[in-house]
Amino acid sequence: MRLSTLLAATASIALISGAAAGMPAMAAAPVANLAQDPAFTDAQLKGYVEAMEKITPIAQALNGAAPSADQQAQMAAAVTESGLTIETFNAISNAVAADAELAAQAELAAADPSPAGSVGAGVTDAEADQFGAAMAQLQAVLAAVQGGTPTPEQQAQMASIVEGSGLSVERFNEIFNAVAQDAHLRARVALADARRG
Repeated sequence: MRLSTLLAATASIALISGAAAGMPAMAAAPVANLAQDPAFTDAQLKGYVEAMEKITPIAQALNGAAPSADQQAQMAAAVTESGLTIETFNAISNAVAADAELAAQAELAAADPSPAGSVGAGVTDAEADQFGAAMAQLQAVLAAVQGGTPTPEQQAQMASIVEGSGLSVERFNEIFNAVAQDAHLRARVALADARRG
């Protein structure tokens, strides 16, 4: 599941607004302190993603309306069941909304590791970065492809981009095929993309 900044913010606002709906007050000071020190552990980030998987359908059903007491309780239960306090969840939510790299780290923390011996398990961090950089450059070329088949000039341009990234065309294609099936590898590439800006 790819985190949506909008949904993260919606869920955070919904949890914070629980105090106004008669739920136990969410202490604002600890949220502010945690938000200033976003050194979250992988376990906290994984818990955040797990909670978001449960909260997102509830938040989507709200369509901008205030949550009912039952919906608020369901969201709070999802957070506490993930091992987080409401304050920590809200701090992570705010930090993820403001920091694409942290959002990518959360996705990576929640993804199951690539199977041993798979292409994804063998991809280095440098290769993940090279692949992501090449894909970003390839998007412009792919957007110009007419009829689904690149011209010989476009093929040469794409090969040049891939090789210019430091990957061979064969290695790029291996990673490309693995990314579609390997959530952990996808998350590693997304993290490399976020770090590049």
